[in-house]
Amino acid sequence: MSTFQAPKGTYDLLPPRSATFLAVREAISAPLKNSGYGYVETPGFENVELFSRGVGESTDIVSKEMYTLTTKGGDQLALRPEGTASVLRAALQGNLHKLGGLPVKLWYSGSYYRYERAQAGRYRHFSQVGAEAIGAEDPALDAELIILADQAYRSLGLRNFRILLNSLGDKECRPVYREALQAFLRGLDLDEDTVRRAEINPLRVLDDKRESVQKQLVGAPMLRDYLCDACKAYHEEVRALVTAAGVVFEDDEKLVRGLDYYTRTTFEFVHDGLGSQSAVGGGGRYDGLSEMIGGPALPSVGWALGVDRTVLALEAEGVALDIPAATSVFAVALGGAKPVLFGLVTELRRAGVAADISYGGKGLKGAMKDANRSGARFALVAGDRDLEEGVVQLKDMESGEQVPVALADVVDTVRAKLA
Repeated sequence: MSTFQAPKGTYDLLPPRSATFLAVREAISAPLKNSGYGYVETPGFENVELFSRGVGESTDIVSKEMYTLTTKGGDQLALRPEGTASVLRAALQGNLHKLGGLPVKLWYSGSYYRYERAQAGRYRHFSQVGAEAIGAEDPALDAELIILADQAYRSLGLRNFRILLNSLGDKECRPVYREALQAFLRGLDLDEDTVRRAEINPLRVLDDKRESVQKQLVGAPMLRDYLCDACKAYHEEVRALVTAAGVVFEDDEKLVRGLDYYTRTTFEFVHDGLGSQSAVGGGGRYDGLSEMIGGPALPSVGWALGVDRTVLALEAEGVALDIPAATSVFAVALGGAKPVLFGLVTELRRAGVAADISYGGKGLKGAMKDANRSGARFALVAGDRDLEEGVVQLKDMESGEQVPVALADVVDTVRAKLA
């Protein structure tokens, strides 16, 4: 074993399990690619201020969980703890909002970093697929994203997840609620950190998972009672569009999510098979974020779904994804047949057939073990006598049937059988 280990709270993705993670990423991104979302990729680190301004100073993410560093030139950088601020920064820098045709619809996939207390489902390095629709205020966009996430999860075979939905109001009605909530919170017995959080962003306190805090929140003013008419109408339209699409959700008036930039629609996907780390993904509308990071007013909405948590949810439900074998044809060369079979493998690969060959000069028994391990549907076996006759043996790995095939016909024969 190596002297070195992966850092605490991180993990390595290795075959065969890594194939499941790839399949999950593909399943989540497939509905987005089919709905006008283009791919975006951003750096793994950004200016610290992008997150402190955008995500919010009062959030645990910024105050406790960000990995920060100072460059040799004195720049303050942070490993990205989430994707939305980075994607919006990239869209603004690339002037995508000026190219016409708002909203700008983008999807992304990557690794994110938070200094968490490591446990199952909560890592210091984790993987997400996200989507953002930038530059339009339309309930249909909010509904679209909720429906696409539901579609992605169902395409994977997940069934035991729930969608929680709420509205956080906007800059017109939320300040009135904020004052009422702060007045309520000042009368509670809270620790110093929570009191400070209540003064910066009191909605954060509603998200506190500690029972000692939750007990005291009984009777707290509810945001729904403070929503202005415009926010109520907007939220009702989102609910109606999601319902009309046949997607079931639950209203959760305490749902605030862990980021300060959300306005109006906020939602979360939870899976009850994951214990305390039940959220598999979530998102919402963030109409003021562009202005917070120095851009123009660009009302936007988005979500991020955790790949790690989705895999855990699949395992909790006992869902095994149908992942095809990475190799369709495996070549076994005996005697001096290696150069010819290696050439055939190269031809097969160029023809789009997933092919591999036994390496290291193994005998027939060892090479056939490799063929079995590869999961290949067919094996190509040849020795010196086969080549003298101008053939290779094509073996069906399921039935055990073996037939000679002329060297010139191998590629066409294999493609026909695989089709």
